Amino acid sequence: MAFPKMTDLELRGKTVVIREDLNVPIKDGKITNDKRIRAALPTIQYALDKGAGVIVLSHLGRPKEGEFTPETSLAPVAARLSECLGRRVLLSKDFEEARAVRPGGVVVFENVRCLKGEKANDPELAQKLAGLGDIYVMDAFATAHRAQASTEGAIRAAKEACAGLLLTAELEAFAKVLDNPQHPVVAVIGGSKVSTKLELLNNLLDKVDKLIVGGGISNTMIAARGFGVGTSLYEPDLVEASKGILAKAEALGKEIPQVIDVVVADALQEGAEATVCMADAVPADKMILDIGPKTRELYDRVLKEAKTIVWNGPVGVFEIKPFGEGTKAIAQSMADSDAFVVVGGGDSISAVEGYGLADKMDYISTGGGAFLELFEGKKLPAVAALEARCAN
Repeated sequence: MAFPKMTDLELRGKTVVIREDLNVPIKDGKITNDKRIRAALPTIQYALDKGAGVIVLSHLGRPKEGEFTPETSLAPVAARLSECLGRRVLLSKDFEEARAVRPGGVVVFENVRCLKGEKANDPELAQKLAGLGDIYVMDAFATAHRAQASTEGAIRAAKEACAGLLLTAELEAFAKVLDNPQHPVVAVIGGSKVSTKLELLNNLLDKVDKLIVGGGISNTMIAARGFGVGTSLYEPDLVEASKGILAKAEALGKEIPQVIDVVVADALQEGAEATVCMADAVPADKMILDIGPKTRELYDRVLKEAKTIVWNGPVGVFEIKPFGEGTKAIAQSMADSDAFVVVGGGDSISAVEGYGLADKMDYISTGGGAFLELFEGKKLPAVAALEARCAN
């Protein structure tokens, strides 16, 4: 894919409008995790170093359009950004005030989701946002799958638009996996429901050599193989669809390594007594909460033979002891692998960070929905708008 990049443009003396994803968790007015702010810093700092004035756009939470409230204000974000950049950062919701930023200055424009027409991708609002500066920079990969005024409309309306450092890094990482990967390619897809990832699983079978499934998705697959799953979370109405995935894999010569054994318990709760049983012999009164040791060994072999790995979703209820051993083992296998590893999705990222393995992964994506839609074979609206700039 070809798209204009921020690093290719002359920024000195210009006003750069940067759409970031600074939707950070805030409790009692304080940011509890500033990871997204830190991820945005290189792009903002690059613009400042090149002599530009910077206006930062972002959403926060789910406010009602047209209403600004203290709870959905970006004030804590602006304060944290000021600390990180070591310079004063102005917070504004006035277009003229923001537009007056000078080179070396930084303005955080208030929550764009409070603006009427943002979600509907209103052309007039898109033009106003694009008109805040000379260059419009899309850097919020996590919102690139949404066609909204600040994510897609403003790119098309701007005099000049490009991808920021973060978005560029995301797209280049995905190109290594989707466009020209080294084989064998293995995808690890976990999560609670087949229904949310059915399209993803079907699309991945056309791209990968082996597909590992975990969590509630795996339970439905076990049921599709004709085995009982006790009281486990699964989707009986998608058993047939799961059979279709298994049949497609066989027809394509792709492998979905079958779960051998599982960890079961009476209830999903901290400290519950866990036992291991074979996947084809789950007691009727037990629920599957993790993969067993034999399955962990199988997956370890598969992952260590891989050259490219994509991971989205844990393989067990990793947040609750003692049901996190499978997810931990998966993460460790990836860390020990020579493969190019891309991790996406909040739970997977939390897992690798919690296990102290984040620095062993080649790329950790900031996107959730955008991550999945790329692997489902969909075109992200913001990326399509950037590509169109190159085509014209």
